[in-house]
Order: sequence, then structure tokens, then C-alpha cells
Amino acid sequence: MPLSFCNVVLTGACGGLGQALARELIDGGAQMALVGLDVAKLDVLVALAPGRCAAYTPDVSNSAAMQSMAIDWMARAGVPDLVIANAGVAGGFDTAEADDLAVLRRMLEINLLGAATTFQPFVKPMRAQQRGALVGVASIAGWRGMPGNGAYCASKAGLIRYLESLRAELRETGITVHTVSPGYIRTALTAGNRFAMPGLLEAEEAAHQLLAGVRAGREQIVLPRRIGWLSKLLNLLPEKLHDRVLRGQPRKPRVGEAGATAIPGLSGVSDKHPPH
Repeated sequence: MPLSFCNVVLTGACGGLGQALARELIDGGAQMALVGLDVAKLDVLVALAPGRCAAYTPDVSNSAAMQSMAIDWMARAGVPDLVIANAGVAGGFDTAEADDLAVLRRMLEINLLGAATTFQPFVKPMRAQQRGALVGVASIAGWRGMPGNGAYCASKAGLIRYLESLRAELRETGITVHTVSPGYIRTALTAGNRFAMPGLLEAEEAAHQLLAGVRAGREQIVLPRRIGWLSKLLNLLPEKLHDRVLRGQPRKPRVGEAGATAIPGLSGVSDKHPPH
């Protein structure tokens, strides 16, 4: 039986995919805790249904701040039946550059630790009511490392393995865990990409497919499905050939380069590559 969601917590609500998810869920009548850092964008979403929505602006890697958000939301609306850890950042990475170590650290904090801090406050309450869905937005980039993208690939690969572990732990509790692996979605994170993006999805279509997959109970959701098959075929190549193919592709811009997206809370980066 397809799942329906009435009480939702969503991180990364300010991004392209996050806004699309929020709008579809709000249109469906859900109460929503909208978590992000851009107050103006959150206010626009809250205005769609002010009686059903609340905005929060914690750093998703800050466990105390995320616990405070969860306590406040559950006092208002009760235990959520859907929590989506969607907050994420992306950017190029070069191990030879000392500045980029701070980029790796911050990316892991947001993309990987941020999912755990998002889920943690809700696991016990969900377990007590024996229902709920936890959704982590990973990436096909987590399936295999790509040159110049080591920080992002590592963070998403770690997220995929974390979600696998959590899924096994929560079997038979009534809580489902869903791993979403998007390919390319037209958002600010992909706007600066200098390489081909096969299967590029609009954010609204990606959000619709994601929610349809969760409602159907699919534990592994690839957006779009055909890009998953393409990635699997590429991964069948011998290591040397695979690396040669990818080394010839343009790399994602590093922090401070043209087309790079900002990474909130980034510290330890010199003036040579300042965050936008």
C-alpha cells in the first residue's frame, strides 16, 4: 500500500530539489519543518501554508542545534512520518592543495554527518510509534570515485554506506530507510559543471520521482533510473580504462574558481580561494 505523509521534516529546503520537494509536499497538505540557511527562501515556502509550516536555520552538522529544532517541531506538530536529509554541498577537490582539506572536512560535515544529525532526534520517537520513513539524498557520484571530485564522492559514498547500516538496524521496527541516488538535476550545484550531464532532470520532476519512490516503499531510488544503468555499465570497465575516460572530462570548479558554489561555514581557506 503506498505511503502518505502528513508530517515532514526537510533539510536543504532552500536548494532547487529542496524547494521542489517542499512545494509538492505542501500542495499535498503536509505539515512541514523547513530547514535551511536562506531565510528569504524559507519565508516564501512558509507563506504557501503558514498554518502548517515552520522555518528553522540550524547548521545541519551541529547536533545540539538539530536536536533543538526537532524538539520544537515535535512540540508543535508531533512525531514526523517522513524525514528527508537533503542538505548537501558540492565542489571540486585537489589533494595537492592544502586549502582544499578544509573543503573536504566541511563537505563531510554537511553531506555525511548532517544526515545523521538530522535523523538522530527522530529515531526513538518513530520507533515508539512503529512507523516513519527516513530518506537520505546521496548521489550516483557515491558509487565510484571521479577525478577532481574526491571530497564529494567520498561524502556521498559514506552516506550510502551509513544508510545501508541504518536500514539494517531499523528492519522490523516499522521505520523504513530510503537511499536516493540522483544523477544530474538542474540546480545551483550543477550550474557550474563544465562537463556533459546525461539524463539532466528538472528539480520538479526529480522531486516527484523521489516522493513517488518513497511512497511505493522503494529502498533504492535512482533519478532518473536510466542514468543508474549507464553508471553501472561504466563501472564495468577495467580500472585503467575507466580512469582514462574520466580523466579526460572537465573537472568541477574548486572553491574560489568561476562557477563554484558556496559552501556555508567553510573555514581555513586562504584568500587565494575564498568562499563565494
